[in-house]
Amino acid sequence: MSIWEMIAVFGAGISAGAINTVVGSGTLITFPVLLATGLPPVTATVSNALGLIPGSISGAIGYRKELAGQGRRVLKLSIGALIGGLTGATLLLVLPSTAFETIVPILVALALGLVILQPRISKAVQRRRELNGTTARADGGPLLVVGLILASVYGGYFTAAQGIIYLSLMGMLLDDTMQRLNAVKNVLAAVVNSVAALFFLFVADFDWTAVALIAVGSALGGQIGAKVGRRLSPTVLRGLIVAVGTVAIVQLVLR
Repeated sequence: MSIWEMIAVFGAGISAGAINTVVGSGTLITFPVLLATGLPPVTATVSNALGLIPGSISGAIGYRKELAGQGRRVLKLSIGALIGGLTGATLLLVLPSTAFETIVPILVALALGLVILQPRISKAVQRRRELNGTTARADGGPLLVVGLILASVYGGYFTAAQGIIYLSLMGMLLDDTMQRLNAVKNVLAAVVNSVAALFFLFVADFDWTAVALIAVGSALGGQIGAKVGRRLSPTVLRGLIVAVGTVAIVQLVLR
């Protein structure tokens, strides 16, 4: 890489780390930049996955207060994320690179719809529980576990906008605040990125310069994103998710 390409990759890493921590979809910044430096798509994907691990961990640490009391929930959902992430990483090496191009924008659009409707859905679900005399399950039940596993399969394959899908599923099926759910999302993203990257270490080629630049940049960005994201109201956070997700859909369709 030239010095200017290195600066671009580092800057993309900072931006991706911050956006991933607050919303998700940071890969839509780093991936095109890596392609622009001349890396093949698969090499760019696996290098990006490994480089973003420090950013995911940094973001999760930044949200550690919101993670308090969610240990059992995080553990159970992380197991599903691990299984899904490993499956997605395997599919990346088996399926053609265009396999998910059609379905991904549709998935993100559906996730955004759920994010927008989440307050109404949550109120309707709460009224139904009150009528039936039941309470919300702390882990979201089998539906959430299956949904997150499927989202993690996609995350292990490409990662772009997986955080938005996580938030939409948890927001619909868990009775908790957006900030606490965002904290869980950061942990799940870290799990998926880590298991996918460890798998790739044994079977794929990395560009270690790109990995190092994104790793340092995303770690810095994760702290920035945590400081900003934790101060956002639920309405503003939801609006930001929709805005970023819309941009993600446009970029995915045009790519």
